[in-house]
Amino acid sequence: MDTYLVTGAAGFIGRSIASELLARGKRVRGIDNFSTGKRENLRGLEALDFIEADINDAAAVAEACRGVECIFHEAAIPSVPRSVEDPVTSNHAGVSGTVQLLVAARNAKVRRVVYAGSSSVYGNTPTLPKSEDMLPSPISPYAVAKLAGELYMQSFTRVYGLETVTLRYFNVFGPCQDPTSHYSGVLAIFALKMLAAETPTIYGDGEQSRDFTFIQNVVHGNLLASEAPAERVSGKVFNVATGTRITLNQAVEILRKATGYSGEVRYAPERGGDVKHSLADIGLAKQCFGYEPLVQFSEGVERTVDWYRTVAKPVIAGAGGER
Repeated sequence: MDTYLVTGAAGFIGRSIASELLARGKRVRGIDNFSTGKRENLRGLEALDFIEADINDAAAVAEACRGVECIFHEAAIPSVPRSVEDPVTSNHAGVSGTVQLLVAARNAKVRRVVYAGSSSVYGNTPTLPKSEDMLPSPISPYAVAKLAGELYMQSFTRVYGLETVTLRYFNVFGPCQDPTSHYSGVLAIFALKMLAAETPTIYGDGEQSRDFTFIQNVVHGNLLASEAPAERVSGKVFNVATGTRITLNQAVEILRKATGYSGEVRYAPERGGDVKHSLADIGLAKQCFGYEPLVQFSEGVERTVDWYRTVAKPVIAGAGGER
């Protein structure tokens, strides 16, 4: 049986990919240093062969890659604001860690690496939707690091013959996303605050829009990309999203219905490094490996709020104070 490695396995997306692989009866190994991942995310994943180590630990990463068929590389510090505050750490995790993993994968003769790219590499270019042939224009250090990772993926395909696929995620949300951090995704933060009857804060006028993508769509895209014929996907970049966009003001209204929140919304100045609008063209992923979103925004919000209301209930009850 083939072994799959998930980096950042204790994180939101990594945990979700590992869970689906295990549910399909696959042998799965995970690696995480818990710098942003949560130990509680590993609950229910007892069959996971887990290694606690940093992605920049060469010996640990080499061991993690041994005997592996395919890697899902999710490890990073997934925060634009945090990268603005601390670009060195963001670069170390996102760029140096990616190179370390690619070297280990090459040496272990791993067949394919599927890389967690980001829509942030498009920057604030006004053209919508964003297509993969557009010239990248990253703003934040996080986006720069993600783009560097993409280029390293392509380099290792061209120079060493390692199959790599980059998936540019667009604003992923869903169950298991940490809602308690200032650096969490906006929907996770809003859902937690509304369920706790606290006032959510929108940075800007709320008319900025996002191609919010439910986690199940991202997991689906990863698994399709891991199985697609090499001639269709290797060395290439693909958007993984829904192909629709929602403003933050619209998202708040949908969250109001899902949470029962009837309070006010606070507006604050825009944050540096934030992108105004994002919308994906998902035609290339559909053409090359049959990707279609499985869950649309409203249904994803309902599932997410249900999870926070039940699984994360203790967190909500103790959420007092502003974040």
